[in-house]
Amino acid sequence: MKFLITGGAGFIGSHVAERLLRAGHSIWVLDDLNEYYPASLKRHNVSEISAIGGSRFQFRQGDITDPALVERIFSETAFDQVIHLAARAGVRPSLLEPALYQRVNVEGTVLLLEAGRKWGVKKWVIASSSSVYGLNSKMPFSESDPIFSAISPYAASKLACEALGHVYHHIYGFDVAMLRFFTVYGPRQRPDLAIFKFATNINAGLPITVFGDGSTARDYTFVEDIVDGIVACTDRSLGYEIFNLGESQTVRLDQLIALLERALGRKAILDRQPLQPGDVPRTFADISKAAALLGYRPRTRIEAGIPRFVEWFQTTGRSRLQEGEPRMNTEERG
Repeated sequence: MKFLITGGAGFIGSHVAERLLRAGHSIWVLDDLNEYYPASLKRHNVSEISAIGGSRFQFRQGDITDPALVERIFSETAFDQVIHLAARAGVRPSLLEPALYQRVNVEGTVLLLEAGRKWGVKKWVIASSSSVYGLNSKMPFSESDPIFSAISPYAASKLACEALGHVYHHIYGFDVAMLRFFTVYGPRQRPDLAIFKFATNINAGLPITVFGDGSTARDYTFVEDIVDGIVACTDRSLGYEIFNLGESQTVRLDQLIALLERALGRKAILDRQPLQPGDVPRTFADISKAAALLGYRPRTRIEAGIPRFVEWFQTTGRSRLQEGEPRMNTEERG
């Protein structure tokens, strides 16, 4: 099959592209390589997946909010499915630029869906986020929970995307899986995320910034488990469904730091700061629906996943932050 993966040069997207290429599919990646974090890291990802895919892989650099570019990409190739992962990410940055998050995450999604409607691409997997649960007090979080308590522009933009997915299913007959990811980590992780930042500073003997007393908790999910869930959606007709993709294991921040200390062989120096606006105290996924409808079974507990991340960080990730741009092995157009 022919897949378009938006955001496919990034952390999760590059893993999805690699998995689908190894399964024999053809992949087109659309990514703007913006400077939210160093573009060189994403270019390394593109080079790696290009080496795997060869002629079955094409890369386009461009912005999903560019109507002419989106139209051109859909007009040139008859895609079977779209996996839409491109977005402005992060709760705290969204507090500073809410209009940017609205433009990219919501307006960009509408442009893509409209192109799909025009060119007959009706099978979609779209990334949402556990952030949509906001201050939800019920644990674990279930897809059937009311979600009217978003507390960040990022979360609000993802809620809007879920609503758009339902509209295009209801009116235009799209098959849409909305996936609420829970704190994804692993090889190729973005350097702005806490686990990467903590590992960098612990390894260098520098303080790590800890917001709160360490009791906040997250449902950390290894990237390969997330990819399992995404690929499972591509194999099924779902109509319109929302799925939690998490590990269903809550880990406190102080426990996470202890696991990193053990894997790195160094103690962390803590710089404690107040909790930040927009942060939620705890996330915890009920994955029973994904298990029942997708066969989703996360396999990598954090006790095993953190050492795997640290191995990548020490052999690859740390050095790539200091390298220049790699030579691209694929044509860039658009």
